[in-house]
Amino acid sequence: MRVFALKSCDTCRKALVQLRTAGHVPQVIDIRAEPISDADLDTILNRFGDAAINRASTTWRDLTDADKQRTPADLVRAFPTLLKRPVIDHQGRWTQGWGPAVQKVLL
Repeated sequence: MRVFALKSCDTCRKALVQLRTAGHVPQVIDIRAEPISDADLDTILNRFGDAAINRASTTWRDLTDADKQRTPADLVRAFPTLLKRPVIDHQGRWTQGWGPAVQKVLL
């Protein structure tokens, strides 16, 4: 199980605690410290499309109008905190966020 997260994100920390409690041993990829590989980013964007970008975030609100017109891949590469998280790859099944539907699948 790989978890694309931010160490400073409360939702990511909560997800990791619950995953570990459920017996998972997640490999945490801190997207701020370790850039997402092109292959993983392509998979994330193909799977979630524009929903991969957190348009409710402070980072999004602080972007210029020109930046907001960039492709999702360019945005995540330039501003990794825009990725809606956590993104979890578990046995080839990708999930995003930590809502009840994701928890039902992984816990």
